[in-house]
Amino acid sequence: MANPYRPFGLTEITRRLNLNKATCHAILMTMAQYGFLVQHPRNKSYRLGPSIVAAANSALARFPLLEYARPVFEKLSSEIGCGMAVTAIANRQQVLLAYYGNTSGISEAFQLGLRLPNTAPIAACFAAFAPTNEMEAWLTRAHSGPGGYSEALDKSLRIALINIRSRGYEVTLRTEAEKVLIQRLSEPYEHWGLNQQEEHSQQYQQDLCREPYLLDKIQSDKSYPVNTLTVPIFLYDDTPAMCLVAGSLKQSLTGADIERIAQGMRASAEQVKSTALRRTQKHLPP
Repeated sequence: MANPYRPFGLTEITRRLNLNKATCHAILMTMAQYGFLVQHPRNKSYRLGPSIVAAANSALARFPLLEYARPVFEKLSSEIGCGMAVTAIANRQQVLLAYYGNTSGISEAFQLGLRLPNTAPIAACFAAFAPTNEMEAWLTRAHSGPGGYSEALDKSLRIALINIRSRGYEVTLRTEAEKVLIQRLSEPYEHWGLNQQEEHSQQYQQDLCREPYLLDKIQSDKSYPVNTLTVPIFLYDDTPAMCLVAGSLKQSLTGADIERIAQGMRASAEQVKSTALRRTQKHLPP
């Protein structure tokens, strides 16, 4: 799905997904039989098939917010002058679900479907508004890498969560860790598979723990090398259903700029939430 215009042969799919060749072939044949894939009659490569459209429409029905968000977030992207993305949490991973507006400034390494660990300091905006047990689990996973538990890291992460929750949004800074991740995911893209991607993302999380990443105190007249701004999107309760991200900001922002952009993002997220709830309720049975 990250390469909708490109065909893939059995050998490449087997290697990149780290599957047994016979098992992979059986899966591909079944998916082709039901129209999720289409096989080229001569070179036997596979592309996405028409049944994917029905599956995508079903997913949108399950997540109506994504459907109603496009005009609102694309307008916001134009006003802010950067690309917008929506992420969600799937178990222990943060998943990139959608892009909106001008995404030319966002690295091609961050393709739709990219999964990063739901482990501190990544996905802090979700953790800041999560139930206590989920927040504690997010913090604990940060200490599972080399070096074990770090009191200094734990303290800084807890302070970051308090600040995110109190102001209502997350601010991350540009880091060397992200530059390395982009390089790893971009240069050898044709040659790595899911195992390598997971290794890269795990290393990225560990590297972030050693750099200033989550911005805590914000002064209106001071400039910051901001990388992303993230606001939670609430739907049915006080836990974020998704998060809206203004990504890969190339210019430094003042504290006043950060607050202005974040408030615009929060207003747009609230607008999308209201629209999704209103339209969803129309389709609920009496």
